Amino acid sequence: MRDVAIIATAQSKHVRAASTLNEVELIQPVIHEAIEQSGIGRHDFDFTCSGSSDYLAGQPFSFVMTLDAVAAWPPIAESHVEMDGAWALYEAWVKIQTGQADTALVYSYGKSSPGDLPRVLSRMMDPYYEAPLWPTSIDFAALQARVAIADGVTSEAQMAEIANRSRNAAASNPFAQLTSSPEVADLLSSEYLAEPLRKHDCAPITDGGVAVILAAGDKAREHCTRPAWIRGIDHRADGHHINFRNLCVAPSIGIAAEKAGVGMGPVEVAELHACFTHQEPIIKAALGLDESTVVNPSGGPLAANPMMAAGLIRLVEVANRIHSGEVSRGVAHATGGHALQHNLVAVLEGEG
Repeated sequence: MRDVAIIATAQSKHVRAASTLNEVELIQPVIHEAIEQSGIGRHDFDFTCSGSSDYLAGQPFSFVMTLDAVAAWPPIAESHVEMDGAWALYEAWVKIQTGQADTALVYSYGKSSPGDLPRVLSRMMDPYYEAPLWPTSIDFAALQARVAIADGVTSEAQMAEIANRSRNAAASNPFAQLTSSPEVADLLSSEYLAEPLRKHDCAPITDGGVAVILAAGDKAREHCTRPAWIRGIDHRADGHHINFRNLCVAPSIGIAAEKAGVGMGPVEVAELHACFTHQEPIIKAALGLDESTVVNPSGGPLAANPMMAAGLIRLVEVANRIHSGEVSRGVAHATGGHALQHNLVAVLEGEG
């Protein structure tokens, strides 16, 4: 296996609605910032991969237009995943592992503000039995939350504490959308969106983007004083039909965590792609994390949740803490689908 590291990262300032920007204008400065930070020439990347969704953009092959932000002339080796950018990073990592590339530019973005995101996400469901009912993503998550509470995995009070902790932690995150929270008692007195979920239990609708530079071996050391090495990465999926799954557990996370080597050392920090408060304890249990691990110090998706970018941002947040020397080993988690159906887990480490 080749040693591959995240050597540079950049994010947009995540907002509720970037109404004055199209997708190209949103992601272009982010891409250029990451490239400049890496010290690699803009035309010198061996591979480029992006993650986004045509459903959000409202047009087919929408990712093609954002190649204008990359500068795709002279011609480049490029690919795209109709998924969160964490999976674009995985594809780039595989490309480097094969020896076909030594460096890669990965980026992802999402503008959810123009449409009705909870209804748009219902299109991911089974097209015969579930999607025709038009349940929103919040409705689906509420089913999982109800089961989790009934099984003692969490409680409404614990969920409010997670929301409060996450959004207050985001006060130190210059890219976060939400950076403060009312007291737990006030959160618990608010109205339900879909019982047992209240507004604070749900990630905000967010416009934003992120870019990452990957490099292998000595090239990573050449361009970064403290690379964030990807020591393990894996992704797995549980069943599509929600009625075939135990929603209190996430077997795919456990398998991915084992394959990625989460348990092979201490986990100082974990960035978890928990878009609803009740999902955090489910993910923590599946990863085997204990109370010594700092969870979502960036605020996590509860502070900013740009669709198709929030998972990649979890890797970026861990990598940035390794780059700064704050931590030596961390875990990043990304998810796709409803109720934690598809999951990616990565272990990042600093050297020495």
